Amino acid sequence: MHGYSPDKAAYLRRLKRIEGQVRGIARMVDEDQYCIDILTQVAAVNSAMHAVSLGLLQNHLQHCVVTAAQEAKTTGSSEAVDAKVKEATQAISRLLR
Repeated sequence: MHGYSPDKAAYLRRLKRIEGQVRGIARMVDEDQYCIDILTQVAAVNSAMHAVSLGLLQNHLQHCVVTAAQEAKTTGSSEAVDAKVKEATQAISRLLR
């Protein structure tokens, strides 16, 4: 089970709303609407995607990293924790680009 599983329905609803926003932006471009209005909508989509990304990252930390830490406590090996932290760090790096 993934860390986001309990919130899966909420994530899917948010992503469907974002998908609708992107289709709306395409329609705006097709209709030759004012560029600043289009950019405003692009910024809104970027913000919404950022919120989804942060939520998924938080779920990863709370579930995957914590689970690995609990397993490390019983096994005495921190390799799984190191791997999960590295994954999270790489994800954060990609989000910051």
